[in-house]
Amino acid sequence: MPLFPRLCDSDREFLESLRCKPEGTQFYNWARTFTSRPSYFLAPQSERDIIGVIRIASRCGLSVKPIGSGHSPSDIACTDSVMLNMDNMRRVLAYDAYACTVTVEAGIRFHDLHQVLAQRNMALSSIGSISDQSVAGAIATATHGTGIGFGDNSSMITHLVLIDGTGKRHECDHQDNKDLFDAARCSLGALGIVTQVTIQCEPAFNLHAVQTPITLDAAIDDLDGFVHSAEHVRLWWFPHTDNAVAWRANRTHMEVEPSPDFFLRDRIYGFHIYQLQLYKARFKPDDIPSLTREHFANRFAQQKEWVDESYRVFNFDCLFPQYVNEWAVPLEQAPSALRQLRQWVDAQERERNGVRVHFPVEVRFVQETDVWLSPAYHRTVCYIGVIMYRPYHKPVPYRKYWRAFEDIMRTHQGRPHWAKAHTMYYFDLQRAYPKFDDFVKIRELCDPHGVFVNDYIRRHVLPPLRSLSLASDTSRYVAQHDPKL
Repeated sequence: MPLFPRLCDSDREFLESLRCKPEGTQFYNWARTFTSRPSYFLAPQSERDIIGVIRIASRCGLSVKPIGSGHSPSDIACTDSVMLNMDNMRRVLAYDAYACTVTVEAGIRFHDLHQVLAQRNMALSSIGSISDQSVAGAIATATHGTGIGFGDNSSMITHLVLIDGTGKRHECDHQDNKDLFDAARCSLGALGIVTQVTIQCEPAFNLHAVQTPITLDAAIDDLDGFVHSAEHVRLWWFPHTDNAVAWRANRTHMEVEPSPDFFLRDRIYGFHIYQLQLYKARFKPDDIPSLTREHFANRFAQQKEWVDESYRVFNFDCLFPQYVNEWAVPLEQAPSALRQLRQWVDAQERERNGVRVHFPVEVRFVQETDVWLSPAYHRTVCYIGVIMYRPYHKPVPYRKYWRAFEDIMRTHQGRPHWAKAHTMYYFDLQRAYPKFDDFVKIRELCDPHGVFVNDYIRRHVLPPLRSLSLASDTSRYVAQHDPKL
C-alpha cells in the first residue's frame, strides 16, 4: 500500500522531483536529543516549489516543516511527513547601502550572511553565540545575542514574505499586514514558511572585547551598572562557586588583534580533556564542583582582551552536545532569580545525593521588542541559560535541575526561549504573552488545515480542543533522562 494513498501520480512525481534524501532518512537535531523520520525529505529551490508542496500537503493531509541547521535543542523542526531542507534558498535578492538593509532568501546561513554583508561594508548589530543557523530558523524562535540596547534577531527584520498553509503568498512589514508581520517575525514555524526577509543592518564594525574574572555578587549587586558597562555584556557564572566571567564588547576603530589561540589550553584541555572528565563524572558526580573550580582557575582566572570583526567576537565554540534550557525574565527580576538559583545549587551540593551541575550558567541581556511572541515583548529582559553537557553524546541527569530552574523562572515572570524544550503550555503561554490569543487566531487563518502542526506546535500553541482535531507528527526523544549507571 502506498505510504500516502491520497497522493495522485502527478503529486507524487512532483514531490519525488524535489527529494534530496531517501525515504525514512533519520533527522536529528544538533544536540541529538530529538529525532524523526520524514517520509519526504525535499530541497525546494524556489517559492514556486514551496507553494506546490504546501498545496499538495493541504489537499492530502500531510504536514510540512522546514529546517535549517536543526540547531534548536527541541523537536520544533521534527516531522515524520514532509521536511524541507531550505539550503538551496540562500540567494541575495537586494541591498540598500543608504538604508543599510539587505534582502535575502530565508534559507541563508548566518556564516554566509556575514560574508555577504562584509562585501557590502555592513554587519548585523547583534547576533548569538553561533552562526550555523539559517536566518529563517533564527527569527522563528527569536534567537538573540546580548546588549541592553539591542533587540533579538526577529526585531531586526523590516520586511518578510510568508507562504501560508493554503499556498498563498503574503508580503508584510511595519505598514502593510502589520499584525501578520508582528506574528510572523517569531512564528515558531506555525504560520507558514518564510521565504525571504529584509534585515536592518549597520555599517561594518570591529569589536574590542575584554573578558574579566569577577564574582556573581559583583555583577548582580549593581546589575544596572553592569549591563550598561559596555554596549554588549555577557556573564558566565560557574555553579558550585562564586566565580563568574564578565564579557564586555564595544565598537572600536582599533586594528584587528584576534583572540590568542592556545591550542593546548583551549582545544586539548578545554575541549577534549574536559569532555573526558565529564564522562568520568557520570560515574562520580561529586567530582563536578572541583572540575568547575579547576577549569575556572586554569582557563578563566586571567583577563583576556582582543579585537576582531564583529561576528567573530560575538561567536564562540559551544563545545559538544548538551541539554540546554533558557528563559527570559524582566531585567529587574534577574538578581533575585540568580540568587535563588545559586541558593538551590549550593543546597544541592550539601546533600549527599544532590544535583551537581555543569558550568556555565549564561546570562545575557536584550532590549524590549514589539514582536508578539518574542520573550522580550514589551519588556527589557535578562536571559538566563543553564547547560548540562552530554560527553560523547552520553546522557547525564538533568531533569531535577530543569524542574528547579523552571520553577524559579516562573516565579520571576519568566518566558522560555522557544528553541529550547520547555514545560510551558497553552494556558501558561496565554498568561505570559499579551498577544498570544491574537497569534493563535492568525495561526488558524494562515493554517486552517494544520499543515504546519507537529508535536511541538500541538503541545505549546494549539488550544486543547483544537489540538485533538488535527493529526500530528511523532517526534521521538532519543536522549535518556538519566544515565543507567
